[in-house]
Amino acid sequence: MPRPNILFLMSDEHRADVSGFAGNEIVRTPVLDWLAETGVVFNNAYTPSPICVPGRMCMMAGQLPKTCNCEGWKDLAPGYRTFSREFSRYAYQTVCSGKLHHQGQDQMMGWRSRVSPDAEVVAGAVDDSIEEEFARYRPDPQFKKWSNQRELEEARPGRGPYQAFDQRAVTGALEYLGRFFDDPLYRRPQSHLPLFFKLSLKQPHYPYFTDQERFDYYHNRVPVYLEEPCDHPVLSLSQQGKPVCASEAAIRNATAAYYGMIDQVDCHYGSVLDKLKSLGNDLDDWIIVYTSDHGEMLGQHGIWEKTRFYEASVKVPLIIRWPKGFAGGRVLDENVNLCDLFATLCDLAGLVIPEGLDSRSLAPLLREESVDWNNESVAQMWEDHVMIKRDALKYQYYGEEVPEVLFDLERDPGETTNFLEEPEYADEVARFRKRLAELGHGVEANPEYRNAGY
Repeated sequence: MPRPNILFLMSDEHRADVSGFAGNEIVRTPVLDWLAETGVVFNNAYTPSPICVPGRMCMMAGQLPKTCNCEGWKDLAPGYRTFSREFSRYAYQTVCSGKLHHQGQDQMMGWRSRVSPDAEVVAGAVDDSIEEEFARYRPDPQFKKWSNQRELEEARPGRGPYQAFDQRAVTGALEYLGRFFDDPLYRRPQSHLPLFFKLSLKQPHYPYFTDQERFDYYHNRVPVYLEEPCDHPVLSLSQQGKPVCASEAAIRNATAAYYGMIDQVDCHYGSVLDKLKSLGNDLDDWIIVYTSDHGEMLGQHGIWEKTRFYEASVKVPLIIRWPKGFAGGRVLDENVNLCDLFATLCDLAGLVIPEGLDSRSLAPLLREESVDWNNESVAQMWEDHVMIKRDALKYQYYGEEVPEVLFDLERDPGETTNFLEEPEYADEVARFRKRLAELGHGVEANPEYRNAGY
């Protein structure tokens, strides 16, 4: 029995609630909605780290940031075991087009082919650098990443850099799929091999640009968050460490462009699915995954970008579709994590699941099998920021000098009340602190931490 082909669709910075299948009645996402209607939606899926590089690295490694040493803006070590490297061992042609965000020397990370862009090789630090020479050169202070303030002020209709990037990624994907399944010129298709193909787009990551039609369509329809930051010293900050002061008009422009970018992403995915069907593929034979690396605050709680443990930032959309393997049309509420995709895909494809992962196979949930699910999900940022979600409770730790936070999403879905000191939560708080120590964090951190112990 040949192993199933896998199509892995990924966007960047896509809020879990800005999709039609998630109940959003404004955004146009017919392709994602079809995947959801015929697949399985995970309603409580979380990133292992709410920022691009560690979130993506941990997903590929099937391990939390502390386990794989990606607690900051770090790549995996060269040659690290990733799901692309593991599937390559089983004769899969592992191919990626688009954003991987690998920043170190190992630009392939187990992929056998990368067909379109985001493949700049960066050597990293120079082992025997002469510090005096490097000290002679400093960047001009006026040239730096836009502030969140300017991101909002610049949002408008137009063709931004990520629109062009994504179009190249999709074009490369379509060309590669044509060669893999048909290759009319050289008559050397590779379709005798199983294919693991990932299309990874940069939208809807800021800067916020979209075409005029989409901008006009969404401008007067989108919700606008005009909230004030809370008084917590960490949760109140944007990624750049200060609140954003923007007009309602600027926020509306950015939100409209953001919605338009998601609309465009959905169209790109549709072109890939249409291409596969035109090449004679039955999509029901394919395992199709859709997700994103993290969310986007969009001004909720007065914050933009990500790096927070609010739902808008740490929660991600996740759909898995394979009609030949399990029934679709279902929504699951278990707490899961992007790290779980490593073990899940291995399990579904019939590969041996490697040891030492922080990855639990979702296959029993997908197949509606009886399973004693450990209903937690963990996310980490830097070395001392940790979120543990169990059932509807979300505990957050930010180091010894910063107040802990406990949200109860059943009582307070807007995440405005810290229940940590409420007597009725005392037992749960004690359990969370014990689990924090097991995960290698806090004042009683396990000094022999190896992994999450799933």
